[in-house]
Amino acid sequence: MTPPRKAQPPSFSSQEFRAALGMFATGVTIVTARTADGQVIGLTANSFNSVSLDPPLVLWSLAQAAASLPAFRAGSHYAINVLANDQKALAERFALKGADRWSGVNFTEGLAGSPLLTGAAAAFECFNRSRYDEGDHVIFVGEVERCSWRAGASPLLFHGGRYYTEHPVQG
Repeated sequence: MTPPRKAQPPSFSSQEFRAALGMFATGVTIVTARTADGQVIGLTANSFNSVSLDPPLVLWSLAQAAASLPAFRAGSHYAINVLANDQKALAERFALKGADRWSGVNFTEGLAGSPLLTGAAAAFECFNRSRYDEGDHVIFVGEVERCSWRAGASPLLFHGGRYYTEHPVQG
């Protein structure tokens, strides 16, 4: 019996890998939660994806080095806020380390207190179902307990290291 094949070492640099990944256009989210002591936390993430319709599951990932990782690991719930095209400034603010991310940000309380950002294109309120350590990130799978969306909202997009607030013109 032949042993299973293993992955070959990469033939590219980290910068080349990042550049190639940047060619995949994504939406932009801010993942929010409350810590055990009631503090609101949140961060910009474009590593969001659907997993299953039945049960309704979504996933996102967070760097092992992120300061908020212990809170997201320990928490029972979080919300994934899909940003609208007029929320670029929020995406940039929640991507900064050490910044006061919440000053002046309007939100309502979701399930288990997870902040739902006012004006978001969509929101997914999730039970923190499972976590998987993979490479330098942790993959979170959330079971969606409630979702909402704003009809007619256009999403904020991220491609090639830049935010886009308008969709390309289709001919």
